[in-house]
Amino acid sequence: MNIENTFITPRIDDQRLKGRPDYRMLVAGKSVDAASGKAIERESPGHLGMVVGRWPDASADDVKLAIAAAREAFDKGPWPRMSGAERSRLLYKVSELILANLDELALAECLEVGKPILQARGEIEYCADLWAYAAGQTRGQEGDSFNNIGDNRLGLVLREPVGVVGIITPWNFPFIIASERAPWAIGAGCTVVLKPSEFTSGTSIRMAELAREAGIPDGVFNVVTGYGNPAGQILAEDPRVDMVAFTGSVRVGTLLAEIAARQVKRVGLELGGKGPQIVFADADLDAAADGIAYGVYHNAGQCCISGSRLLVEESIRDEIMDRVLAISAKVPYGDPLNDRTRIGAMISKAHIAKVEGYVRAGESAGAELLTGGHMAGEGAGLYYQPTVFRNVRPDMSIAREEIFGPVLSTIAFRTADEAVALANDSEFGLSATVWSTNLENAMQTIRRVHAGRCWVNSVIDGTPELPVGGYKRSGLGRELGRYGFDEYSQVKGIHVTMGTPARWFNG
Repeated sequence: MNIENTFITPRIDDQRLKGRPDYRMLVAGKSVDAASGKAIERESPGHLGMVVGRWPDASADDVKLAIAAAREAFDKGPWPRMSGAERSRLLYKVSELILANLDELALAECLEVGKPILQARGEIEYCADLWAYAAGQTRGQEGDSFNNIGDNRLGLVLREPVGVVGIITPWNFPFIIASERAPWAIGAGCTVVLKPSEFTSGTSIRMAELAREAGIPDGVFNVVTGYGNPAGQILAEDPRVDMVAFTGSVRVGTLLAEIAARQVKRVGLELGGKGPQIVFADADLDAAADGIAYGVYHNAGQCCISGSRLLVEESIRDEIMDRVLAISAKVPYGDPLNDRTRIGAMISKAHIAKVEGYVRAGESAGAELLTGGHMAGEGAGLYYQPTVFRNVRPDMSIAREEIFGPVLSTIAFRTADEAVALANDSEFGLSATVWSTNLENAMQTIRRVHAGRCWVNSVIDGTPELPVGGYKRSGLGRELGRYGFDEYSQVKGIHVTMGTPARWFNG
């Protein structure tokens, strides 16, 4: 199937590509460069040759200064001792400032990541809502009391912030993933050192600058930029950091967890995924096809909750495939700055080569390539065609491993039990979708799927109220909702004795 006619060629003369900024890290409320003076230059993956941002290349010593600032702010500063109402007011101000700077933030996110500008705008708006929700919940953080443990005894449970939190975020959703963590950690009374990906650091720096503008005290929200080793690794190694929250690959997450375990340091992990989309014969096939395409092509497939495994009831397989292929042939992809674009660029040359390798491996293993399967754009940017495989076996690499590209692997099933078995036949358990108009069938199926973030008749939907996180090798802990505050809190039990206690020794 020819899909080249839907490619939107990037315009190098677009004025939005000109004059991109030099960013500086934020440490103890001050904008600073790396002590070495070294910087990382980011070229737009959607417009090769165009530099869209520069930020410092931090050393371990640079990061240690940020850790010291966060430690000082937690141990001696006002933030952990402020009332929930005071912290709430400042977090809500950050939300307002995000909306006030929406166009700037969306453009930076679009150019650094390569995602479509309309998608970037929607993400920034969603992040403002995340901050607003966390602001409201900050006032509602509560402990507990027990008045039933004896006439002269009272039990209290106090909630306290865990301390200094190192947050390490990936390149695919830098503003969203930081916004799913930082306001919950800060709202709980913690202080933060955020280390974004070296590919996409600009919007994370701006987030911290907006927090400073909102009045959040110096040292509470620090941002350092640079490579995972040393800038990220030191957050797991330094004993002054009480917790590390990492989003990224299983390989790196496992390494950081091993380092943190030597100090019995708390770790939150959101790692890889291979999300199944289970489609039953009674589904609304048009809605399901649209959701399937969105689930696998969103962010060019560079999404840990991507619905990249299509498990479809055998009796409707051909009908669903026809609909998905029709969407794949028509969906506009290419230039991230074009409002029509739905699929943007891949993050790097190395990553697009990895995706290409998976596609060729799928063909070699005997899967049927129905559409796509090649790079696009003739070198104008890092683009890959929407790609669909049929007749995939569960043991193939394209069915088991996280491709992180716009590649759909299709497997047929006959019964709900078989669908659930296929869905759970994975080392991952981050997300899953069921498409069915029979609510009982949908709910009974999704209840048996081992995944932490699930949808019925939708995909990649989100709201601040619901928790997110993984089963199995997809991670540890939960973010968002009221559960997100538990991630960044300690609880302390206090026994209070009133009157004269019974004597242990009366001699």
